[in-house]
Amino acid sequence: MQFGKIIGQNSVKDRLRRSVLDGRVPHALMLSGPEGVGKLQLAVAYAQYLNCPHRTSEDSCGVCPTCLQYGKLQHPDLHFVFPIVKGDSGDTCDDFIEPFRNLLLTQGYFSLDDWYRAMGVENKQGMIYEKESGEILRKLSLKSFGEGWKVMIVWQPEKMNTVCANKLLKLLEEPPEQTIFILVTEQPEQLLPTILSRVQQIAVNRLTEEELSSRFSPEIAHIASGSYLSAKRLAENADDTHKWLDDFIALMRRAWLVGNKKDYAALQELRKWSLEMADSKVGREKQKAFLQYAQQQVRENYIRNFGCPSVNYQTEAETAFSRNFAAFINDGNVGKIMEQLALAEKQITQNGNAKIIFFDLCLQMIVLIKR
Repeated sequence: MQFGKIIGQNSVKDRLRRSVLDGRVPHALMLSGPEGVGKLQLAVAYAQYLNCPHRTSEDSCGVCPTCLQYGKLQHPDLHFVFPIVKGDSGDTCDDFIEPFRNLLLTQGYFSLDDWYRAMGVENKQGMIYEKESGEILRKLSLKSFGEGWKVMIVWQPEKMNTVCANKLLKLLEEPPEQTIFILVTEQPEQLLPTILSRVQQIAVNRLTEEELSSRFSPEIAHIASGSYLSAKRLAENADDTHKWLDDFIALMRRAWLVGNKKDYAALQELRKWSLEMADSKVGREKQKAFLQYAQQQVRENYIRNFGCPSVNYQTEAETAFSRNFAAFINDGNVGKIMEQLALAEKQITQNGNAKIIFFDLCLQMIVLIKR
């Protein structure tokens, strides 16, 4: 993977290239930032640039044997650590390396949930287990394939259990020669402070609308909140997004009618809506996606009340609804509404009864959307 193939992040690329050209490569580096902005891609591109014997001031050559191996994520000195769910498939990252490589090569930008789906373990939480620390030590004790650097990329290090994190800390305190650890995280605050103190931290910021507009429509680029992954999902799920808006409008309008007008026909409609949302044909992933979308729309409607349209990230259809609806999202209820939507999402993730979850959500909205 080369820097030139990664969208945006020019300042981070410059900093990474400069560390190599100046001979100031850190033994431990942490790339932190929001989901879907290219952190893992930058880590791999940096590792390839570091080890390419024919690199230029801008990028790795892309054609030497080292680059070709990196292009397939199969260089002997390139290692990955990531969350897994132990089971029949194995209990270390090496047992899952092929689907991980395939996901990175074919999808490029992906989330933790995408990785769980690739492993076939939806609705479970992965972890980097204690046993992995022994595998890390074993791999780094092996003789280097060439004269380059051994690279250990740890994706989602916040998922390490305590024992593994403490063993990694010891390696960071006394790193093997010609070895670099690259931690790629979305939640650095969850890492041990002692680990944070031993890595060089680089913030990977959200992409600009201009950068996203080179790949997506201006509307998608505007509402994607600087995430390539979000923009990709919006482009792929345009039909779902329209349906989610219709469902969001139906929920809020009917909840308002019941709470403010005592419209019991609307209550029956809410009951019907909750059953439709809970239908097994919808599936838990789309149920979670709707609840995430609803949280985003509540947030956008609350922000709209401040009169700064430049910081609103909505489509024309969403904006049309929000012009009248935003007034009902205020300081008194926004926190509780977000809390109830997040709770419903969590309960769906934990395989709760969807019929109960969605109807209870309706009842909560009736109370909270009253004015």
